[in-house]
Amino acid sequence: MRLTIAGGGGFRVPLVYRALSAGPFAGLVRELVLYDVDPARLAAIEAVLASLAQQGPPGSGPQVRAVSSLPEALDGADMVFAAIRPGGTAGRTADERIALDLGLLGQETTGPGGISYALRSIPPMLRLAEEMRSRCPAAWLLNFTNPAGMVTEALVPVLGPKVIGICDSASGLVHRAARAAGVALPEGTLDGVGYYGLNHLGWLYRLEAGGRDALPELLADPAALSGFEEGRLFPPGLLAGLGCLPNEYLFYYYDTARAVAGMRAAEQTRGESIARQQAELYPRLAAAGPDAFALWDAARLSREEGYLAEARASGERRDETDLAGGGYERVALAAMRALSGGGAADLILNTRNTVNAAGSAAPEAGAAGSAVQAVPGLPADAVVEVPCTVTPDGAVPVPQDRPAPAQLELMRRVKEVERLVVEAATAGRREAALAAFARHPLVDSEVLAGKLLAGYEAAFPELSRLWHGGQ
Repeated sequence: MRLTIAGGGGFRVPLVYRALSAGPFAGLVRELVLYDVDPARLAAIEAVLASLAQQGPPGSGPQVRAVSSLPEALDGADMVFAAIRPGGTAGRTADERIALDLGLLGQETTGPGGISYALRSIPPMLRLAEEMRSRCPAAWLLNFTNPAGMVTEALVPVLGPKVIGICDSASGLVHRAARAAGVALPEGTLDGVGYYGLNHLGWLYRLEAGGRDALPELLADPAALSGFEEGRLFPPGLLAGLGCLPNEYLFYYYDTARAVAGMRAAEQTRGESIARQQAELYPRLAAAGPDAFALWDAARLSREEGYLAEARASGERRDETDLAGGGYERVALAAMRALSGGGAADLILNTRNTVNAAGSAAPEAGAAGSAVQAVPGLPADAVVEVPCTVTPDGAVPVPQDRPAPAQLELMRRVKEVERLVVEAATAGRREAALAAFARHPLVDSEVLAGKLLAGYEAAFPELSRLWHGGQ
């Protein structure tokens, strides 16, 4: 098959190529088309892939073609991965810094920074979706563009069930918790796993093995919890009260003051750190020849080490299993293989909340009583993040238990914010963007919302154009 990656100059593209060159996904893709608007980044990633190809048997990886024309990239595509970042790392820096300067959480996907990022990401992703309908209408879009849940929700009206949101944080949590609890969880299966939420806002609430839920015992074992990232992030008392394991991004909600203090105390934001690294790295990659992959991999490890640094004590290093790299590419390729007829797979994905009574994904809410909600209590047409069964017919969400009241209330409020952002980005309604900032639990202020929006408009002129009908 032909796989196109929109955002082909992105830092993590070599992870996809590596997974396609050896192991269970080898031979799945015959041609990998990299599309990017930045030719220098494309050249650097091409150099990394060429270096990586030299390390394996001849012809073990897919053929690589780099293009700067979106129509050329999409013509003949069977599958499209999208991982774009409008504004680049400079945009991420502004997303974080503008919020932090107001004393608010400065993070790229959660809180005000995530809203700003979505407002910039949704319009070009809509253009990509429309171009796909024209150039490769049978292709699936696997969306990595952040914030993945919001962007996916904006694309559903264009592509329907042909768009699926991909994130590895939920599946990473499940597999780390299963290892800590001694639960065997073969790749591609989620038997006995209960997980509900939105992207970067979810909870593992059941982990069965042999008909017994191993999660309560894990939550009561401080030694076992200390062996993986999410177990260390949250105090044992909080976990005991919740009765479940939160996604790592819930650290920003459960310990906001600590997160903000850690970010403000750092010499640079996460975005500033990555921007400096990449400004120096990409030109070196393009000129590194056979050493390009080793240079890239060393930078990857350094980048992974700094992830969620604000949540760790000074000097604390991440566990080796947390630094192993990869994850999201395995989720995406497992979904791609299942969609192309390689056998069903169970994966945690971002998709619509409605399941028909017959057990298939429901493109419409349907008549009363004909459908169930994967996450009871959330709108039927909302995009949620839950275990799904993936086949050539698409991703079918598996119904989950009703969330606890506090969890459901937080999800409802964040979903309200997400829908306001989608409205602002698709209809060009500034008042919807202002309401989204004000309603977000990590802002919760009309005064701060006005300051945030004004700050982001000053940093990103495309937002003002959006309000006046130009995307």
